Amino acid sequence: MAGRKKAEPSAPLTVDVDRPSPVPVDAQQAQVTPGLSPGLRYVKRADTKLPAARVLGPSPNPATNLAIADIALRATSMIARQAMERALLGRAYAPRKARQILRGRSMAQVLLHRSIAKVAMRSIPGALVVGGSLIAKTLYDRHKEHKAAASGASRIEEMAKDGAED
Repeated sequence: MAGRKKAEPSAPLTVDVDRPSPVPVDAQQAQVTPGLSPGLRYVKRADTKLPAARVLGPSPNPATNLAIADIALRATSMIARQAMERALLGRAYAPRKARQILRGRSMAQVLLHRSIAKVAMRSIPGALVVGGSLIAKTLYDRHKEHKAAASGASRIEEMAKDGAED
């Protein structure tokens, strides 16, 4: 192998245990763990809590902050989901009819779709099963395109009628 340079030996990695940590930590809130790198020297004890001034969020109560975040995330995802559903239906239907179709869904359909989504989100095998099933259903519908289009159109009409009655 002519032309290649030999790698120069590098200095071994060393950790200066006596150097103070760049993170200021109260002695009451942490214990020193010698032998670790400076950034990992101080480990918080499990029984200590952060003071209220250091809790992130609008409220000093962590439970309230969690509730606020949960509500905000759920509302945002609901708005995004509704916009996506309207956009998908908006390609083939007028906006008013799309709204009627979405309102015409039964509670069983909504609960079934939510439970399938939860199965897909909770584990990789669940995501694979749900994703594979959706791909298989799409391929089956494409294979039976004419019959599937007629069947889907009749179901959409029923959902639109149910939504208009509400």
